Amino acid sequence: MQESNSELNQNILTPLATLLAIIIAFIVNIWSNIFPLGGDNIGKISNTIFKDVLIIPANYAFAIWGLIYLSLFAYGIFQLLPGQRNNLNLRKSGIFLIIACIAQSIWVYLFLTRMFLASIIAMLFILIPLIGIFLQLRKPENPTSQNFRRFAQTPISIYLGWISVATIVNVACGLYSIGWTGTATLSAIVMIAIASAIAFLITYRFQDTTYTWVTVWALIAIAIKHSSNTALFLSAIVCTIILSVIILTQTFNKTIRNS
Repeated sequence: MQESNSELNQNILTPLATLLAIIIAFIVNIWSNIFPLGGDNIGKISNTIFKDVLIIPANYAFAIWGLIYLSLFAYGIFQLLPGQRNNLNLRKSGIFLIIACIAQSIWVYLFLTRMFLASIIAMLFILIPLIGIFLQLRKPENPTSQNFRRFAQTPISIYLGWISVATIVNVACGLYSIGWTGTATLSAIVMIAIASAIAFLITYRFQDTTYTWVTVWALIAIAIKHSSNTALFLSAIVCTIILSVIILTQTFNKTIRNS
């Protein structure tokens, strides 16, 4: 009985801690916008200090954080359900997500206090655990149900998709903060190509179109914000078209296979 209770506690503690970490990260994000350290929130810093960093998307793109946290709350509740508590991969993923949420909160503090290079390290501690979760949830022993895909895999794909783009942007901002600009347009185009190549690989390796749609969302926002820069605008649009065709092709093939 004691061993059974111990196992039960282990099965429930990690999911509870995971949901709590999501809630704390959400509160920190909201608080940082209402009462930002130093008086400027993340958006204002991006639009002032980093207004010349060409890889930053238009402001509206950051509204995706609403979707990210909504989906993370769905994930947090789903992994708490009795039928999911014995899923070892979900428990391991929960530990990774706790690390990512803590790093997310630390990143907010570092960015608001203008510690831009240090914020890159915090961003990597968000990105790497999310990659770990992404792979963990795609192990063959996981359920193949629609609910598992919808409430476990999809939220992480959305979060990882945006953090992948955000990491590239964060690196560009960190380098800019120490005076390195390189060839601004060329550097931005290379970064767009890298983000697109990663999305391409994710789509074909894991048949994950959600991740790629998030990349498309970011690319369109980059194109809109920097439409006056012809080379950058065309690069973002071309990559958007290519990724959109890949997504539609993948979706069509999946529909054919399931019919």
